[in-house]
Amino acid sequence: MRTQVAIIGAGPAGLLLGQLLHKSGIDNIILERQTGDYVLSRIRAGIIEQGTIDLLDEVGAGARMHEEGLPHEGVLMCIDGVRHRIPLKDLTGKIVMVYGQTEITKDLMDHRALAGVPTVYSAHDVSLHDIFSDTPRVTYTADGKSHELACDYIAGCDGFHGISRQSAPSGAITTHERVYPLGWLGILSETPPVSHEAMYVRHERGFALCSLRSPTRSRYYIQCKPDEDIAAWPDQRFWDEFKPRLDEESREQLIIGPSIEKSVAPLRSFVAEPMRFGRLFLAGDAAHIVPPTGAKGLNLAASDVHYLSQALIERYAEKSDAGLDHYSERALSRVWKAERFSWWMTTLLHAIAETSFDRKIQLAELDYLFGSKAGAAAFSENYVGLPY
Repeated sequence: MRTQVAIIGAGPAGLLLGQLLHKSGIDNIILERQTGDYVLSRIRAGIIEQGTIDLLDEVGAGARMHEEGLPHEGVLMCIDGVRHRIPLKDLTGKIVMVYGQTEITKDLMDHRALAGVPTVYSAHDVSLHDIFSDTPRVTYTADGKSHELACDYIAGCDGFHGISRQSAPSGAITTHERVYPLGWLGILSETPPVSHEAMYVRHERGFALCSLRSPTRSRYYIQCKPDEDIAAWPDQRFWDEFKPRLDEESREQLIIGPSIEKSVAPLRSFVAEPMRFGRLFLAGDAAHIVPPTGAKGLNLAASDVHYLSQALIERYAEKSDAGLDHYSERALSRVWKAERFSWWMTTLLHAIAETSFDRKIQLAELDYLFGSKAGAAAFSENYVGLPY
């Protein structure tokens, strides 16, 4: 079997890349280790940037997002019981959209199926071969049979634990990492949100986030230990810890109910450089991880896919390798800016300051953010997404 581009991973990054390439007439096949149902069961990010919105529209998969998604023109911050609003659209002319990653994945899956473009689910024992040659190959097993897929290029969109980054030669990757001494304990509940815009909470008990998936479905988080035992957190314990962190207005509006999903996410920053190895290109979580505070994970994957798709389209249309040769440099430039913003928001809003000096610096930074139009504009520019 042969294709032009083999894509490893059927998450949003792989699916979006596949549709951008298909739209330009470039053959591609996606290999996914899990079943389609498993992929759709993963609960992930819910805030997407304007650039991601535009890419979904470009491949024709944005209709339901515009119908059901919730545009946000601002973001709230509650600091020690006092609310502040940053008007994103007024300061940048752009918005963010609340629309779950699961829904994006489903839309892209459906769109790919309608287009008749192949995806192989339950592809096991995936192995990449000859990535520095002109004839790379991918071998795998599916339906109890061994298969070989010849291709021109391989796109590794299979996440942090995937085979793609592991297939780079020993010593070829430089990694940069910061592991934070905290995690997020999150629940999803069929309850109306306390606010129609996302609200970040700084409190002496620890960070909290009030987010939403719809007018009737809320996503709430509290700061916890990175190795917190989820079994030790029945719903009532979560609500008892979450509610005191809110301001008075939010506490009055809070409606509690049974969780329909609950999880703990340790926080880390991670970057692998470079993002190209011969004919293998990494994208999304295969190359970088950000703490969720800045809402950048899915959006960074989308920007990687934008750069990679444009480079591959240029290669096939113009026989030019310029875009491919500069892919890693271009993607990493934006990655590091998003890493900085996510690190900054994480250290600014969580209860991790070690000294009274550190805590005073947090408050001074917040005072500047709320009191300076330039400070608020810089925050907004990063939050809605830097240009590609």
